[in-house]
Amino acid sequence: MEQRIERIKKQLHSQSYKLTPQREATVRVLLENEDDHLSAEDVYMLVKEKYPEIGLATVYRTLELLTELKIVDKINFGDGVSRYDLRQEGANHFHHHLVCIECGAVDEIQEDLLDDVEKIVETRWKFKIKDHRLTFHGICHRCQ
Repeated sequence: MEQRIERIKKQLHSQSYKLTPQREATVRVLLENEDDHLSAEDVYMLVKEKYPEIGLATVYRTLELLTELKIVDKINFGDGVSRYDLRQEGANHFHHHLVCIECGAVDEIQEDLLDDVEKIVETRWKFKIKDHRLTFHGICHRCQ
């Protein structure tokens, strides 16, 4: 975890930002809960447990900055709640999600399934793709 925090610190510095204690607390919560797709409120509640002096507005600002710098991805699974997901290091694209409409579970697909589709879109429509997101809604293996 410390190595990842150091790399995030370097990313921030390269864009003229500092890894303040408040930002570091937010990053640590995201790293400790990497599989959970936390909302800003979830992040805040977990940050507040360790650092009660950090406010909700600070957590929101930090999440927005991390999103802007492509350290985290802001996602919405159709439930009206924005969630935050650490971007996998070295990933060219956002990973895909499987959302269960029965239990609400969210599973991840790290493999990029859209290389061929991207090539078709770029060629046929002369559209330069910078990123993509793919979310499947269905019934997970646990609920079937």
